[in-house]
Amino acid sequence: MRSFRIPDELYAAAQAKAEEKGESVSDVVRRALERYVKRP
Repeated sequence: MRSFRIPDELYAAAQAKAEEKGESVSDVVRRALERYVKRP
């Protein structure tokens, strides 16, 4: 497990959107980081 700091407003928005899609914020962050590290 890792932790990082983000503004409360950004986390709340991500959590709300993830819940709408039946996902967790961890799922969203994991996908975003996977895309990020694959970029040149």
